[in-house]
Amino acid sequence: MGKKGEAPAIGIDLGTTYSCVAVWQNNRVEIIPNEQGNRTTPSCVAFTYTERFIGDAARNQVAMNPANTVYDAKRLIGRRFNDATVQGYMKVWPFKIIEGESGKPMVVVTYKGDEKLFAAEEISSMLLSKMKEVANAYLNTDVKSAVITVPAYFDDLQRQATKDAAQAAGLNVLRLLNEPSAAAIAYGIDKKATLRGKTNFLIFDLGGGTFDVSLITINKGRHKVIAVDGDTHLGGEDFDNRMVEHFVSKFNRMYNKDITNKTQSGRKALGRLRVASERAKRILSSAVFTSIEVDCLYDRVDFSSKIFRAKFEELNMDIFDKCMETVKKCLRYAKWEKSMVDEVVLVGGSTRIPKVQQMLQDFFDGKDLCKAINPDEAVAYGAAVLAAKMSGKGNRMVKNLMCSDVVPLSLGWESYGEVMCVVIPKNTPIPVTMKMNCVTTDDNQYSILFKVFQGERSRSTDNIFLGEFVLNNLPIAPRGVAEATICFDIDDDGILKVFAEESTTGNRNGITITHSKQRISKEDTQRMLKDSKRYKDKDEEHTKKVDAYTSLDNYVYIMDIKLKDERIRKRLSGEDLTEMDDVVKKAKKWLDINEIAETNVIADKKKELHWVWSMCESVMGQFT
Repeated sequence: MGKKGEAPAIGIDLGTTYSCVAVWQNNRVEIIPNEQGNRTTPSCVAFTYTERFIGDAARNQVAMNPANTVYDAKRLIGRRFNDATVQGYMKVWPFKIIEGESGKPMVVVTYKGDEKLFAAEEISSMLLSKMKEVANAYLNTDVKSAVITVPAYFDDLQRQATKDAAQAAGLNVLRLLNEPSAAAIAYGIDKKATLRGKTNFLIFDLGGGTFDVSLITINKGRHKVIAVDGDTHLGGEDFDNRMVEHFVSKFNRMYNKDITNKTQSGRKALGRLRVASERAKRILSSAVFTSIEVDCLYDRVDFSSKIFRAKFEELNMDIFDKCMETVKKCLRYAKWEKSMVDEVVLVGGSTRIPKVQQMLQDFFDGKDLCKAINPDEAVAYGAAVLAAKMSGKGNRMVKNLMCSDVVPLSLGWESYGEVMCVVIPKNTPIPVTMKMNCVTTDDNQYSILFKVFQGERSRSTDNIFLGEFVLNNLPIAPRGVAEATICFDIDDDGILKVFAEESTTGNRNGITITHSKQRISKEDTQRMLKDSKRYKDKDEEHTKKVDAYTSLDNYVYIMDIKLKDERIRKRLSGEDLTEMDDVVKKAKKWLDINEIAETNVIADKKKELHWVWSMCESVMGQFT
């Protein structure tokens, strides 16, 4: 364990279904276990009438409280409510999503009897706060800085939203690191003795909710990303959804009952079925068949069903094919033949699925797949290595580490006719600065509106809108004469700045993609920081209440046991015995109706009982 003092920087893998935190310590990476002793923590937040749960505690009660248990927040972050993907997930999520200000999706939950709205950034902030607390407890210090990983295919809005969430959790983000790059760093550090010269890696990262393929070259400690491709809405949760749909269909056919309605009983049924389906999916990675059994699934009907691995593969074959097509596209982007790949590294829990491994191995002509590092921990491992380097820690191997990434999606601006003018093409190494000249399209045009987009479609409106700004005070001239230069600049985190300048006047304007209405404001970030502390304080206060209540309950229980002891009853007079029996009876009744009493009230009640029992013992002493 670490000693109190300067807090080390940590690496956090903020996953869709599970998160993981690690630190460089004792000349190696240590994966930090949570309070349950688990090395990964469910990315799950639950709200009840009395408190908020995060992690294992939240996941353990999801079947009974599905409408107020939020998971998959990473799939919402940086997205708009009317996105087709968001609308699709809303059909299978038991919790409610509504459209908030500027089209932001908002999660609706009931907390302490009141309806609350949370943005995805707020849920992610709660998860990051939890990972920070886990690290604080392990290191016995207050962690301030972290390297946080994101899918390689995250766009600018999603990256900014992740930074916002970290800031609201009280973390200084040293770097946003692409998840496949983190895995490559982990593998490079772990296998430094066996790597000789230039080695080409394909990182196949299939997690709970996102999928990335990256081609990375490692040469003498330098990690160079050559190409990336992927899908931020594909992962293990999709396999779970297919299983749930399969069993729902089977249940409906068998009993003619529809459990997909939005009633409370329907949501609970879907929540319990999802838990059983995920468990079955995991079992099928090592067994050829399994079964699920859910007592009183819906309308007092017990449900049980077998499923074979072959059926699971049939249900998900289109997803498996999509994964392999992404591998092929990434190779095409890099202009690599598959024979150029030296190592295929598996990252993410969903790579344990036998069909995924078989298809990869077949594609690469029987090449052995790299499974040396736990796929659930590899990303946090690499993030911790980079965190050590950036904070001046680590051994020579760490300090010599160099890591360059690429732009996951093309960046450009909208020209006349909604045409996407690409300034920085996809898979361009970063950091990078690129410029493009543009001219006015009308006579005597006074200004130019620059709309910034990210994506691969030729029509700008089919891509992701990032923001806009206006360059004013252009010289009066016929169209095509007044000219401006637009410049795109991307830093190490993949965060974009865009500005434009007119050369003759020197007029200049621009934007760091921070003013998008999709992003939370500084005021919102400050509010989230305060809320985070408030929720934490409330959670701690609730724990104190529970501890105080339990202590009082135990005290009353012991009093009751003692008063039933014949030796004690003989030592008390009839009047005193009746009085003490009455005290215990009233104390039990008080406990029944004061489960949510304030801590000080419970403490006062215990003091009162303690005084009464002390008097009782004094009376008994007169008879000894």
